[in-house]
Amino acid sequence: MTARRPLPMVLRDTSFRVRDALHRGVSRGRLEAKDLVRAFHGTRSATQPTTVDERARALAPRLRPDQVFSHTTAAAILGVPLPRRIERDLRLHVTTIGVDQALRVRGAKGHRARSGTVRRSQARGVPISSPADTFVALGAMLTLDELVIAGDALVGWLRWVTLDELVAAVRRRRGIRGIVNLRAALEEIRVGSRSPGETRARLALVRRGLPEPVLNHDVVVDGQWIACVDLAYPEARVAIEYESDLHRTDPDTFKKDLTRGEHLKDVDWWLVRTTGDDVGRGVERFVWRVRRLLEAGRRGPHDRRLATLA
Repeated sequence: MTARRPLPMVLRDTSFRVRDALHRGVSRGRLEAKDLVRAFHGTRSATQPTTVDERARALAPRLRPDQVFSHTTAAAILGVPLPRRIERDLRLHVTTIGVDQALRVRGAKGHRARSGTVRRSQARGVPISSPADTFVALGAMLTLDELVIAGDALVGWLRWVTLDELVAAVRRRRGIRGIVNLRAALEEIRVGSRSPGETRARLALVRRGLPEPVLNHDVVVDGQWIACVDLAYPEARVAIEYESDLHRTDPDTFKKDLTRGEHLKDVDWWLVRTTGDDVGRGVERFVWRVRRLLEAGRRGPHDRRLATLA
């Protein structure tokens, strides 16, 4: 069996466009060899792309300078949490900025935007719409709550953008699809959230009439730091922790959670542990529990609250 001719160094272990390889002297036969993956028409890759990042890098050679990955594709590349229905859609979204034709290739969805309305950025080795413009594009694809979660992530634990930059980006795009939800989401996005679960818990409480909790509050008593809690009502000494699957499956995290709860109890704080069910089908009971604790906590110390809630 004849050994395959090595590719030019610049094309190895990467994705490239077929016509670029031909210009470098690679034969048609070599481009049809089984060691090269045809993830998208007109491209070749060294390995089969599976993640969004990998698929974007596989398609990137087809993009012109006026094209960027956008919408949920850019959001996924940035690490923005997205609902499962979006994650199941494997199409890559590409926006053409200007008057030229939108991208047309199987496995991708092309969009167009007027010059100056979408800014170009770079992440994980591919061109994307800027984080703020990516948020604006999500307005036509996500629900209000999903937009708040995305916004909390962008201005919070991901730190891609500021809230003021999100506001400015939305103002630039008047009349677009989803503008009503985008404006409503801006009113509820908060700096400081560290997970989608924290955002859902906060929204559940506030939308049912409870005061807005403090995010990632450091409990300090008599000058001594006790714990940092996800959500807190300091005046009533009530802390709320959102427990993801990691808290249940990771032994170290589980032990830290138990210790945190005991330390809070020692300094007269209540700790409410909440899960996905509590902000889903069990949300009414979750809010009721917190409301009762707030009422009791404002009236007296820890031992009296126990008697009140019995």
